[in-house]
Amino acid sequence: MAHTIRKVGVVGAGQMGSGIAHVCALAGLDVVLNDVSEDRVKAGLATINGNMARQVTRQRITEEQRQAALKHISSSASFDKLGDCDLVIEAVTEREDVKRKTLADLCPHLKPGALIGTNTSSISITRLAAATDRPEKFIGIHFMNPVPAMELVEIIRGIATADPTFEETKAFVTKLGKKIAVSEDFPAFIVNRILLPMINEAIYTLYEGVGSVDAIDTAMKLGAHHPMGPLELADFIGLDTCLSVMQVLHEGLADSKYRPCPLLVKYVEAGWLGRKTQRGFYDYRGEKPVPTR
Repeated sequence: MAHTIRKVGVVGAGQMGSGIAHVCALAGLDVVLNDVSEDRVKAGLATINGNMARQVTRQRITEEQRQAALKHISSSASFDKLGDCDLVIEAVTEREDVKRKTLADLCPHLKPGALIGTNTSSISITRLAAATDRPEKFIGIHFMNPVPAMELVEIIRGIATADPTFEETKAFVTKLGKKIAVSEDFPAFIVNRILLPMINEAIYTLYEGVGSVDAIDTAMKLGAHHPMGPLELADFIGLDTCLSVMQVLHEGLADSKYRPCPLLVKYVEAGWLGRKTQRGFYDYRGEKPVPTR
């Protein structure tokens, strides 16, 4: 018997977590946004406020909807306030050790019936579920970035995920107004298994001198009608995230075609992670982005 999800906890108030809280609140659900410090939670709330204001300006939502949605969001720098949540979604950094520790620490604070979702973009749902006290109530709910704008959510069952968990998750995602793609629990699921090797191949194309940053992005925008070039997209996603997904693919599928490009590794080692650090394949410190090679 599926009970409806009315209150959602979101662990991690970064780009993805704040986006998930944003869409849940707009759908009329109560949300508790959590992160390790008050400062991070405040930054997440400020992001939500700014993004909703932008939606009002673009007439996607009304000012009344924005005000109502903001009233649905509360915040917490500890797991204590997540005790009455029906679903808690983990959206911390894309590292398995960090996610496993977060999930293990979270479980004692949750009510017995609470479901746990993970927003991982690449890590095994079955393995993460094993770090919890309720693998049958654990599921992958992978939102796309930026969450408010992107229509798709990938739902991924682990080996132990129970049918009621799957059905309730589908109902929850539908309530948010998103479309569902169901994926099997293989590394990087559907979108990133196809998208990230394409980005990695674009970086190889740059690395091997086939084309410049500008030529590669222009070619894919005008030649394949992609809204953003692959290198521009890599900067938007974050080059560290791109690298970690490629590493998960390479290790999980043991196929040399998923080998991360050495140039991607070099950029990450330099701390040039894309937009969030002001430098990646483009330099964002001036008036407009300038290619870095």
